Amino acid sequence: MQHIFSSAGGLAVVPYPGSEPRLLRLGGGVESAYEYRDSGGYRPLGSVAALADAIEHSGLRGRGGAGFPFAVKVRGVRAGSRAGAGAPAGWTETVVVANGEEGEPASFKDRWLLRHRPHLVLDGLRLAAALAGARRGYLYLSDPEAERSVTAALDELGGAIPGGPELTVVRVAPGYVAGEETAAVQAINGGRAVPTDKPPRPYEAGVAGLPTLVSNVETLANLPFLDRWGADAYRAAGTALSPGTFLSTVTAAGRAPTLYELPHGLPVTELLGLHGISAESVRGALVGGYFTGLLDRRITELTLDHETLRRAGAGLGCGAIVFLTEECPVAVAAAVLNYFDRENAGQCGSCFHGTAAMAAATTALAEGHATGDDLARLRRWSTVLRGRGACGTLDAACNTAASLLDRFPQEVAAHLDNHCPDCAGSPATDRAPYCVHTEAVL
Repeated sequence: MQHIFSSAGGLAVVPYPGSEPRLLRLGGGVESAYEYRDSGGYRPLGSVAALADAIEHSGLRGRGGAGFPFAVKVRGVRAGSRAGAGAPAGWTETVVVANGEEGEPASFKDRWLLRHRPHLVLDGLRLAAALAGARRGYLYLSDPEAERSVTAALDELGGAIPGGPELTVVRVAPGYVAGEETAAVQAINGGRAVPTDKPPRPYEAGVAGLPTLVSNVETLANLPFLDRWGADAYRAAGTALSPGTFLSTVTAAGRAPTLYELPHGLPVTELLGLHGISAESVRGALVGGYFTGLLDRRITELTLDHETLRRAGAGLGCGAIVFLTEECPVAVAAAVLNYFDRENAGQCGSCFHGTAAMAAATTALAEGHATGDDLARLRRWSTVLRGRGACGTLDAACNTAASLLDRFPQEVAAHLDNHCPDCAGSPATDRAPYCVHTEAVL
Protein backbone atom coordinates (compact mmCIF):
# COMPACT_ATOMS: atom_id res chain seq x y z
CA MET A 1 0.00 0.00 0.00
CA GLN A 2 1.37 3.43 -0.91
CA HIS A 3 0.53 6.19 1.53
CA ILE A 4 0.04 9.59 -0.10
CA PHE A 5 -1.69 11.42 2.75
CA SER A 6 -3.17 14.08 0.48
CA SER A 7 -6.51 15.82 0.60
CA ALA A 8 -8.16 16.41 -2.76
CA GLY A 9 -11.61 17.41 -3.83
CA GLY A 10 -13.72 20.43 -2.91
CA LEU A 11 -13.67 21.92 0.57
CA ALA A 12 -16.91 21.61 2.53
CA VAL A 13 -17.78 24.56 4.79
CA VAL A 14 -19.75 23.69 7.93
CA PRO A 15 -20.73 25.84 10.94
CA TYR A 16 -21.28 24.25 14.32
CA PRO A 17 -24.84 22.85 14.34
CA GLY A 18 -27.38 25.08 16.03
CA SER A 19 -25.15 28.17 16.15
CA GLU A 20 -24.99 31.33 14.10
CA PRO A 21 -21.59 31.46 12.36
CA ARG A 22 -19.41 34.45 13.17
CA LEU A 23 -16.67 33.88 10.61
CA LEU A 24 -18.05 31.51 8.01
CA ARG A 25 -20.56 32.50 5.39
CA LEU A 26 -22.69 29.84 3.77
CA GLY A 27 -23.97 29.79 0.24
CA GLY A 28 -20.71 30.04 -1.67
CA GLY A 29 -19.35 32.92 -3.69
CA VAL A 30 -17.51 36.02 -2.58
CA GLU A 31 -19.24 38.41 -0.19
CA SER A 32 -19.61 41.83 -1.81
CA ALA A 33 -19.16 45.19 -0.12
CA TYR A 34 -22.92 45.73 -0.33
CA GLU A 35 -23.68 42.41 1.30
CA TYR A 36 -21.10 42.97 4.01
CA ARG A 37 -22.39 46.48 4.82
CA ASP A 38 -25.96 45.22 4.74
CA SER A 39 -25.07 42.66 7.45
CA GLY A 40 -23.66 45.40 9.71
CA GLY A 41 -20.08 45.67 8.50
CA TYR A 42 -17.91 48.81 8.28
CA ARG A 43 -19.73 50.46 11.19
CA PRO A 44 -18.65 54.02 11.95
CA LEU A 45 -15.70 53.92 14.30
CA GLY A 46 -16.76 54.71 17.85
CA SER A 47 -14.64 54.98 20.97
CA VAL A 48 -11.28 53.29 20.46
CA ALA A 49 -10.92 53.04 24.24
CA ALA A 50 -14.24 51.18 24.47
CA LEU A 51 -13.18 48.80 21.70
CA ALA A 52 -9.85 48.18 23.43
CA ASP A 53 -11.68 47.45 26.67
CA ALA A 54 -14.02 45.00 24.91
CA ILE A 55 -11.07 43.16 23.37
CA GLU A 56 -9.27 43.05 26.71
CA HIS A 57 -12.29 41.48 28.40
CA SER A 58 -13.04 39.15 25.48
CA GLY A 59 -9.83 37.19 25.96
CA LEU A 60 -9.34 37.03 22.18
CA ARG A 61 -6.29 34.90 21.37
CA GLY A 62 -4.32 34.83 18.15
CA ARG A 63 -5.33 32.28 15.53
CA GLY A 64 -2.00 32.07 13.73
CA GLY A 65 -0.47 29.35 15.88
CA ALA A 66 0.81 30.59 19.23
CA GLY A 67 -2.56 31.60 20.70
CA PHE A 68 -1.05 34.80 22.14
CA PRO A 69 -3.52 37.27 23.71
CA PHE A 70 -4.37 39.88 21.10
CA ALA A 71 -4.82 42.69 23.63
CA VAL A 72 -1.26 42.17 24.90
CA LYS A 73 0.09 42.52 21.37
CA VAL A 74 -1.81 45.76 20.87
CA ARG A 75 -0.54 47.18 24.16
CA GLY A 76 3.04 46.33 23.18
CA VAL A 77 2.75 48.18 19.88
CA ARG A 78 1.13 51.25 21.46
CA ALA A 79 3.78 51.35 24.18
CA GLY A 80 6.50 51.68 21.53
CA SER A 81 4.62 54.11 19.30
CA ARG A 82 5.46 57.72 18.66
CA ALA A 83 3.44 60.47 17.04
CA GLY A 84 4.50 61.54 13.58
CA ALA A 85 4.49 65.05 12.20
CA GLY A 86 1.01 66.08 11.14
CA ALA A 87 -0.59 62.90 12.46
CA PRO A 88 -4.31 63.17 13.25
CA ALA A 89 -5.30 62.92 16.90
CA GLY A 90 -5.04 59.34 18.12
CA TRP A 91 -2.84 58.22 15.22
CA THR A 92 0.83 57.40 15.64
CA GLU A 93 3.81 56.09 13.74
CA THR A 94 2.92 52.43 13.93
CA VAL A 95 2.09 49.79 11.33
CA VAL A 96 -0.46 46.97 11.22
CA VAL A 97 0.01 43.79 9.15
CA ALA A 98 -2.75 41.30 8.35
CA ASN A 99 -0.88 38.02 8.00
CA GLY A 100 -2.60 35.74 5.50
CA GLU A 101 0.45 33.71 4.46
CA GLU A 102 -0.91 30.34 5.48
CA GLY A 103 2.21 28.19 5.37
CA GLU A 104 0.65 25.22 7.17
CA PRO A 105 -0.18 22.67 4.41
CA ALA A 106 -3.07 21.08 6.34
CA SER A 107 -4.88 24.39 6.88
CA PHE A 108 -7.11 26.41 4.56
CA LYS A 109 -8.92 28.83 6.87
CA ASP A 110 -7.01 32.03 6.12
CA ARG A 111 -7.13 31.61 2.36
CA TRP A 112 -10.84 30.82 2.59
CA LEU A 113 -11.49 34.05 4.51
CA LEU A 114 -9.46 36.11 2.04
CA ARG A 115 -11.12 34.47 -0.96
CA HIS A 116 -14.70 34.51 0.31
CA ARG A 117 -14.97 37.19 3.01
CA PRO A 118 -12.35 39.80 2.10
CA HIS A 119 -14.42 42.65 3.57
CA LEU A 120 -14.58 40.94 6.97
CA VAL A 121 -10.77 40.81 6.99
CA LEU A 122 -10.42 44.41 5.74
CA ASP A 123 -12.88 45.60 8.40
CA GLY A 124 -10.87 43.78 11.06
CA LEU A 125 -7.70 45.38 9.74
CA ARG A 126 -9.38 48.79 9.96
CA LEU A 127 -10.27 48.20 13.62
CA ALA A 128 -6.81 46.84 14.44
CA ALA A 129 -5.25 49.95 12.92
CA ALA A 130 -7.47 52.12 15.11
CA LEU A 131 -6.43 50.14 18.20
CA ALA A 132 -2.74 50.41 17.37
CA GLY A 133 -2.98 53.99 16.13
CA ALA A 134 -1.56 52.96 12.77
CA ARG A 135 -1.83 54.98 9.59
CA ARG A 136 -0.17 52.34 7.42
CA GLY A 137 -1.36 48.80 6.86
CA TYR A 138 -0.26 45.77 4.87
CA LEU A 139 -2.08 42.65 3.80
CA TYR A 140 0.57 39.94 3.50
CA LEU A 141 -0.27 36.74 1.59
CA SER A 142 0.96 34.19 -0.92
CA ASP A 143 -2.24 32.89 -2.55
CA PRO A 144 -2.90 34.51 -5.97
CA GLU A 145 -6.66 33.88 -5.73
CA ALA A 146 -6.75 35.56 -2.33
CA GLU A 147 -4.84 38.53 -3.75
CA ARG A 148 -7.36 38.87 -6.59
CA SER A 149 -10.25 38.72 -4.14
CA VAL A 150 -8.79 41.36 -1.84
CA THR A 151 -7.88 43.64 -4.76
CA ALA A 152 -11.43 43.36 -6.12
CA ALA A 153 -12.83 44.15 -2.66
CA LEU A 154 -10.66 47.27 -2.43
CA ASP A 155 -11.85 48.33 -5.88
CA GLU A 156 -15.43 48.04 -4.62
CA LEU A 157 -14.49 50.46 -1.84
CA GLY A 158 -12.92 52.97 -4.21
CA GLY A 159 -9.37 51.83 -3.47
CA ALA A 160 -9.31 52.43 0.28
CA ILE A 161 -10.81 50.98 3.45
CA PRO A 162 -13.36 53.47 4.83
CA GLY A 163 -11.83 55.10 7.90
CA GLY A 164 -8.89 52.71 7.69
CA PRO A 165 -5.15 52.93 7.12
CA GLU A 166 -3.39 53.35 3.80
CA LEU A 167 -3.20 49.74 2.63
CA THR A 168 -0.62 47.87 0.55
CA VAL A 169 -1.09 44.24 -0.53
CA VAL A 170 2.17 42.25 -0.52
CA ARG A 171 2.33 38.80 -2.12
CA VAL A 172 5.28 36.46 -1.60
CA ALA A 173 6.12 32.92 -2.63
CA PRO A 174 4.46 30.37 -0.30
CA GLY A 175 6.55 28.59 2.31
CA TYR A 176 6.26 27.02 5.74
CA VAL A 177 8.39 29.75 7.38
CA ALA A 178 7.09 32.65 5.26
CA GLY A 179 4.19 33.27 7.65
CA GLU A 180 6.37 33.72 10.73
CA GLU A 181 5.94 37.34 11.89
CA THR A 182 9.57 38.40 11.45
CA ALA A 183 9.59 36.78 8.00
CA ALA A 184 6.54 38.87 7.09
CA VAL A 185 8.25 42.03 8.30
CA GLN A 186 11.45 41.27 6.44
CA ALA A 187 9.55 40.54 3.21
CA ILE A 188 7.53 43.77 3.47
CA ASN A 189 10.81 45.61 4.05
CA GLY A 190 12.11 44.20 0.76
CA GLY A 191 14.03 41.14 1.96
CA ARG A 192 13.50 37.38 1.85
CA ALA A 193 10.42 35.92 3.50
CA VAL A 194 12.44 34.06 6.14
CA PRO A 195 12.58 34.60 9.91
CA THR A 196 15.11 36.93 11.49
CA ASP A 197 16.82 36.90 14.87
CA LYS A 198 14.84 38.11 17.88
CA PRO A 199 14.99 40.60 19.55
CA PRO A 200 13.78 42.92 18.26
CA ARG A 201 10.24 41.63 17.92
CA PRO A 202 7.98 43.36 15.38
CA TYR A 203 6.11 45.19 18.16
CA GLU A 204 9.45 46.82 19.04
CA ALA A 205 10.84 47.44 15.55
CA GLY A 206 9.07 46.03 12.52
CA VAL A 207 8.13 47.45 9.13
CA ALA A 208 10.41 50.41 8.36
CA GLY A 209 11.76 50.06 11.90
CA LEU A 210 8.41 51.10 13.40
CA PRO A 211 6.40 49.28 16.09
CA THR A 212 4.31 46.80 14.08
CA LEU A 213 1.23 44.78 14.95
CA VAL A 214 1.39 41.53 12.97
CA SER A 215 -1.83 39.58 13.33
CA ASN A 216 -3.34 36.56 11.61
CA VAL A 217 -6.30 37.31 9.34
CA GLU A 218 -8.65 35.05 11.32
CA THR A 219 -7.74 36.95 14.48
CA LEU A 220 -8.61 40.22 12.75
CA ALA A 221 -11.84 38.72 11.39
CA ASN A 222 -13.09 38.44 14.99
CA LEU A 223 -12.81 42.19 15.61
CA PRO A 224 -15.99 43.30 13.77
CA PHE A 225 -18.07 40.90 15.89
CA LEU A 226 -16.48 42.28 19.06
CA ASP A 227 -16.96 45.86 17.91
CA ARG A 228 -20.64 45.28 17.23
CA TRP A 229 -21.69 42.90 20.00
CA GLY A 230 -19.12 43.25 22.77
CA ALA A 231 -17.09 40.94 25.00
CA ASP A 232 -19.99 39.16 26.71
CA ALA A 233 -21.48 38.07 23.39
CA TYR A 234 -18.05 36.92 22.24
CA ARG A 235 -17.63 34.84 25.40
CA ALA A 236 -21.03 33.20 24.94
CA ALA A 237 -19.14 30.51 23.01
CA GLY A 238 -16.01 28.70 24.15
CA THR A 239 -14.44 28.34 27.58
CA ALA A 240 -13.29 30.82 30.21
CA LEU A 241 -9.64 30.66 29.10
CA SER A 242 -10.27 29.86 25.43
CA PRO A 243 -13.31 31.96 24.55
CA GLY A 244 -15.05 32.32 21.22
CA THR A 245 -15.14 30.16 18.12
CA PHE A 246 -12.31 29.12 15.82
CA LEU A 247 -11.92 27.86 12.28
CA SER A 248 -10.66 24.31 11.89
CA THR A 249 -9.58 22.57 8.70
CA VAL A 250 -10.25 18.87 9.33
CA THR A 251 -8.84 16.12 7.14
CA ALA A 252 -8.86 12.33 7.22
CA ALA A 253 -8.05 9.60 4.74
CA GLY A 254 -10.73 9.04 2.15
CA ARG A 255 -12.70 12.18 3.02
CA ALA A 256 -12.77 15.63 1.52
CA PRO A 257 -11.29 18.33 3.76
CA THR A 258 -13.86 20.32 5.72
CA LEU A 259 -13.64 23.82 7.17
CA TYR A 260 -15.61 24.02 10.42
CA GLU A 261 -16.36 26.92 12.74
CA LEU A 262 -16.29 25.37 16.20
CA PRO A 263 -16.64 26.62 19.77
CA HIS A 264 -13.51 26.25 21.87
CA GLY A 265 -13.90 23.40 24.35
CA LEU A 266 -15.73 21.11 21.93
CA PRO A 267 -15.13 17.42 22.76
CA VAL A 268 -13.13 15.71 20.02
CA THR A 269 -15.75 12.96 19.93
CA GLU A 270 -18.35 15.53 18.81
CA LEU A 271 -16.09 16.69 15.99
CA LEU A 272 -15.56 13.08 14.95
CA GLY A 273 -19.32 12.66 14.81
CA LEU A 274 -19.67 15.77 12.64
CA HIS A 275 -16.96 14.50 10.32
CA GLY A 276 -18.45 11.00 10.13
CA ILE A 277 -15.58 9.13 11.78
CA SER A 278 -15.96 6.61 14.58
CA ALA A 279 -13.77 7.21 17.62
CA GLU A 280 -12.78 3.53 17.56
CA SER A 281 -11.16 3.94 14.14
CA VAL A 282 -8.85 6.78 15.24
CA ARG A 283 -5.21 5.79 15.75
CA GLY A 284 -3.93 9.27 16.42
CA ALA A 285 -3.91 12.82 15.10
CA LEU A 286 -1.91 15.83 14.07
CA VAL A 287 -3.49 18.71 15.98
CA GLY A 288 -2.74 22.35 15.22
CA GLY A 289 -0.93 21.47 12.03
CA TYR A 290 2.50 19.89 11.85
CA PHE A 291 4.19 21.86 14.62
CA THR A 292 3.26 20.03 17.82
CA GLY A 293 3.78 16.52 16.49
CA LEU A 294 1.58 13.45 16.84
CA LEU A 295 -1.01 12.57 19.45
CA ASP A 296 -2.06 8.95 19.97
CA ARG A 297 -5.54 7.54 20.54
CA ARG A 298 -5.92 9.69 23.65
CA ILE A 299 -6.93 12.50 21.31
CA THR A 300 -10.47 11.07 21.48
CA GLU A 301 -10.62 11.84 25.22
CA LEU A 302 -9.74 15.54 24.86
CA THR A 303 -11.51 18.83 24.23
CA LEU A 304 -10.43 21.43 21.68
CA ASP A 305 -9.09 24.30 23.75
CA HIS A 306 -5.64 25.69 24.40
CA GLU A 307 -5.33 24.54 28.01
CA THR A 308 -6.44 20.94 27.50
CA LEU A 309 -4.24 20.40 24.46
CA ARG A 310 -1.24 22.01 26.14
CA ARG A 311 -1.60 19.64 29.09
CA ALA A 312 -1.67 16.76 26.59
CA GLY A 313 1.64 17.90 25.12
CA ALA A 314 0.12 19.37 21.96
CA GLY A 315 -1.48 22.66 20.93
CA LEU A 316 -4.43 24.02 19.00
CA GLY A 317 -2.12 26.11 16.80
CA CYS A 318 -3.80 27.19 13.57
CA GLY A 319 -6.75 24.87 14.25
CA ALA A 320 -5.89 22.29 11.57
CA ILE A 321 -6.68 18.73 12.67
CA VAL A 322 -5.72 15.54 10.84
CA PHE A 323 -7.24 12.30 12.10
CA LEU A 324 -5.17 9.19 11.45
CA THR A 325 -7.34 6.16 10.79
CA GLU A 326 -5.79 3.71 8.33
CA GLU A 327 -2.38 5.40 8.12
CA CYS A 328 0.72 4.24 9.95
CA PRO A 329 2.02 6.94 12.32
CA VAL A 330 5.63 6.08 11.42
CA ALA A 331 5.03 6.83 7.74
CA VAL A 332 3.17 10.01 8.66
CA ALA A 333 6.03 11.22 10.87
CA ALA A 334 8.55 10.47 8.12
CA ALA A 335 6.50 12.46 5.61
CA VAL A 336 6.22 15.44 7.98
CA LEU A 337 9.95 15.41 8.73
CA ASN A 338 10.83 15.22 5.04
CA TYR A 339 8.56 18.21 4.48
CA PHE A 340 10.41 20.15 7.17
CA ASP A 341 13.71 19.20 5.55
CA ARG A 342 12.54 20.53 2.16
CA GLU A 343 11.07 23.72 3.65
CA ASN A 344 14.15 24.55 5.69
CA ALA A 345 15.11 28.20 5.33
CA GLY A 346 18.79 27.26 5.20
CA GLN A 347 19.82 29.95 7.68
CA CYS A 348 20.89 27.85 10.69
CA GLY A 349 23.35 24.97 10.47
CA SER A 350 21.72 23.13 13.36
CA CYS A 351 18.33 23.24 11.63
CA PHE A 352 19.64 22.59 8.11
CA HIS A 353 21.54 19.49 9.17
CA GLY A 354 19.28 18.48 12.08
CA THR A 355 16.03 18.31 10.13
CA ALA A 356 17.79 16.38 7.36
CA ALA A 357 19.20 13.87 9.84
CA MET A 358 15.87 13.31 11.59
CA ALA A 359 14.08 12.99 8.24
CA ALA A 360 16.61 10.40 7.07
CA ALA A 361 16.28 8.37 10.27
CA THR A 362 12.48 8.27 10.21
CA THR A 363 12.45 7.49 6.49
CA ALA A 364 14.76 4.54 7.13
CA LEU A 365 12.41 3.46 9.92
CA ALA A 366 9.33 3.78 7.68
CA GLU A 367 11.04 1.72 4.97
CA GLY A 368 12.00 -1.01 7.43
CA HIS A 369 15.79 -0.76 7.44
CA ALA A 370 16.55 1.37 10.51
CA THR A 371 18.63 0.04 13.40
CA GLY A 372 18.50 0.48 17.15
CA ASP A 373 21.39 2.92 16.84
CA ASP A 374 19.33 5.01 14.39
CA LEU A 375 16.53 5.26 16.94
CA ALA A 376 18.96 6.20 19.70
CA ARG A 377 20.34 9.01 17.53
CA LEU A 378 16.82 10.15 16.64
CA ARG A 379 15.92 10.26 20.33
CA ARG A 380 19.02 12.30 21.16
CA TRP A 381 18.54 14.73 18.28
CA SER A 382 14.91 15.32 19.26
CA THR A 383 16.17 16.55 22.64
CA VAL A 384 19.48 18.35 22.10
CA LEU A 385 18.46 20.28 18.96
CA ARG A 386 15.50 22.07 20.54
CA GLY A 387 15.74 25.84 20.61
CA ARG A 388 18.73 26.05 18.28
CA GLY A 389 16.96 27.47 15.23
CA ALA A 390 15.99 31.05 14.40
CA CYS A 391 12.39 29.96 13.83
CA GLY A 392 10.12 27.11 14.88
CA THR A 393 10.98 24.63 12.12
CA LEU A 394 13.66 22.77 14.06
CA ASP A 395 11.49 22.62 17.20
CA ALA A 396 8.62 21.32 15.08
CA ALA A 397 10.84 18.58 13.68
CA CYS A 398 11.95 17.68 17.22
CA ASN A 399 8.29 17.54 18.32
CA THR A 400 7.46 15.17 15.47
CA ALA A 401 10.35 12.81 16.20
CA ALA A 402 9.86 12.79 19.98
CA SER A 403 6.10 12.31 19.80
CA LEU A 404 6.49 9.37 17.42
CA LEU A 405 8.97 7.63 19.73
CA ASP A 406 7.03 8.39 22.92
CA ARG A 407 3.45 7.78 21.78
CA PHE A 408 3.74 4.99 19.22
CA PRO A 409 6.30 2.53 20.64
CA GLN A 410 4.52 -0.54 19.24
CA GLU A 411 4.44 0.83 15.70
CA VAL A 412 8.09 1.89 15.99
CA ALA A 413 9.05 -1.60 17.18
CA ALA A 414 7.14 -3.20 14.30
CA HIS A 415 9.06 -1.05 11.82
CA LEU A 416 12.34 -1.86 13.50
CA ASP A 417 11.57 -5.52 12.78
CA ASN A 418 10.23 -4.62 9.30
CA HIS A 419 6.85 -6.14 10.19
CA CYS A 420 4.39 -3.27 9.73
CA PRO A 421 1.37 -4.53 7.72
CA ASP A 422 0.25 -0.97 6.94
CA CYS A 423 3.51 -0.05 5.24
CA ALA A 424 3.94 -3.04 2.94
CA GLY A 425 5.38 -1.69 -0.26
CA SER A 426 6.81 1.81 -0.38
CA PRO A 427 5.42 4.54 1.91
CA ALA A 428 5.32 7.92 0.19
CA THR A 429 7.41 10.21 2.36
CA ASP A 430 8.32 12.76 -0.31
CA ARG A 431 5.29 15.04 -0.21
CA ALA A 432 3.44 17.20 2.29
CA PRO A 433 0.96 14.96 4.12
CA TYR A 434 -2.71 15.97 4.11
CA CYS A 435 -2.01 19.08 2.05
CA VAL A 436 -5.23 20.89 1.19
CA HIS A 437 -4.67 21.66 -2.47
CA THR A 438 -5.66 25.24 -3.25
CA GLU A 439 -6.66 24.49 -6.83
CA ALA A 440 -9.26 21.99 -5.58
CA VAL A 441 -10.97 24.38 -3.20
CA LEU A 442 -14.01 26.25 -4.45
